[in-house]
Amino acid sequence: MNNLRTYLKPYIPRMAVGLSIKFTGTIMDLLIPWILAYMIDYIVPQERIELILVWGLMMVLCAIVAIVANIVANRMASRVARDTTRQVRHDLFAKISYLSSSQIDTFTLPSLISRLTSDTYHIHHMIGMMQRLGVRAPILLLGGIMITLTLDPVLSLVLVSILPLIGLLIYKVSTKGIPLYQKLQSSIDGMVTVIRENITGIRVIKALSKSDYEKKRYSGSNEDVVKSEMTVGKTMAITNPMMNLFLNLGLTLVVIVGAFRVNSGLTRPGAIIAFLTYFTIILNAMLSISRIFILYSKGTASFKRIIEVIDAPEELKVTEDDTIPSDAHISFNHVHFSYHNQKDNLVDLHFEVKKGETLGIIGPTGSGKSSIIQLLMRFYDVSSGEIRIDGTNIKSIPRDQLHTKFGIVFQNDILFADTIAQNIAFGRNLQAEEILFSSELAQAGPFIDSLADGIHHTLSVKGANLSGGQKQRILISRALAANPEILILDDSSSALDYKTDAALRQSIKTNFKDTTTIIVAQRISSIMHADQILVIEDGEIIGIGTHESLMKSCENYREISRIQMGGAIDELIK
Repeated sequence: MNNLRTYLKPYIPRMAVGLSIKFTGTIMDLLIPWILAYMIDYIVPQERIELILVWGLMMVLCAIVAIVANIVANRMASRVARDTTRQVRHDLFAKISYLSSSQIDTFTLPSLISRLTSDTYHIHHMIGMMQRLGVRAPILLLGGIMITLTLDPVLSLVLVSILPLIGLLIYKVSTKGIPLYQKLQSSIDGMVTVIRENITGIRVIKALSKSDYEKKRYSGSNEDVVKSEMTVGKTMAITNPMMNLFLNLGLTLVVIVGAFRVNSGLTRPGAIIAFLTYFTIILNAMLSISRIFILYSKGTASFKRIIEVIDAPEELKVTEDDTIPSDAHISFNHVHFSYHNQKDNLVDLHFEVKKGETLGIIGPTGSGKSSIIQLLMRFYDVSSGEIRIDGTNIKSIPRDQLHTKFGIVFQNDILFADTIAQNIAFGRNLQAEEILFSSELAQAGPFIDSLADGIHHTLSVKGANLSGGQKQRILISRALAANPEILILDDSSSALDYKTDAALRQSIKTNFKDTTTIIVAQRISSIMHADQILVIEDGEIIGIGTHESLMKSCENYREISRIQMGGAIDELIK
């Protein structure tokens, strides 16, 4: 299991240097009150100006060394915190990139976003402040106590008697704080979920006049966060006032006892002044320690949430080579699948597609069409049965090799805030000629040419400055650009007119003869020329064959055709 020490290990030498510098600066801070007490009790009575100036200069030098050392150490601490958090964030992002779809469903996207942002920030803050205060505060506390013991042991005992109460307070508060911070982060995850849904669905919300409803829903999630923050705040806020109470009580006792001891000649006035200064230092050190525990509680809770993701087991493991001779390019052999391991979402899927053929998949919304695609690309593993490509079980193909076989346009795909060229190339180092060629094949050439800067035209987030049809053609260009072995178009031409859709299909058929194509569609016109068509309903295949055979044998397919194509269907049946 990963832990924070693993991430801090490479920076131990740098931390050791920084902590040594911080130690030096802290010792200088502790020397100043002692020098002041010595001057009051031993130097001033001698009435020698030169000695006063010498010791005064020593105080100034100590102050300068303390300031410079603390600044240098704090900068080094910040760099260690920055570099450590960068590595944690990198590992977390890399792990998220390779989580299975079922693991992402379990963690949820808003929670992963929260862990990648606010949780890593808490870790950064904890590492930085632990280096700054984690050394300085204990040294000031212990050093202050040790020096006060040399000044007046009796007064020091008054101070020491207060420390167990403060230690007990810190322990109790910190043990309650960590679970409360974890609960708070979970509440924030819920609020992020609502915000993300509202931003994504803002058009639907406005169109259906549901702004007031969503405001109430957001207010509810916001209220949960507020309640969690108030609970944490009340718990952690007990620390400072209680510590102030204990320490001021001790300070009062020191003043009273010190007055009697000075009056009795048992101690010197300079020692009392120094003692009060050290008491203030000790007070601030204890407050810093309480702050450390608060930061530690936050950082620990956040790191536990991050490590849950980083240490998540790999679900989609690559098995030993499992290849059998097969004439089929893609084969589903009695595949069953369930998203939640309860009721099967896909039931006994059994079909084959030969190389270069086109498979059409049609069915009502929620019938399982896109689930077939996700299983083929191994975003999820089948519950039973097997899926093979060229006779090889996809479980035995490494994911980077498996995914390079595909060119795909998902049902809800994404365009990035970058140029059209970069969106099509997508980090594959394609030449401009290849990008232009794929855009022509995807019927995107005419509208790209109409833009002033062509393929260098910059898109807004999610391609919001393009129409639906333009976005789909750019996405299809991306899928075609790498000349894929298997081309998947998941309802990717729904925004295209019939003429453009037909031209696209003809272009693919002409230029990608050896590419196996899978088209998931709502329109029969998009798949009627496919070599094989699957009709899916409730996760089951209720019809399989060509358009002509399904028109005669599958009532559901025939009904869809009648609705979409009207009277033309009677001629097709004949």
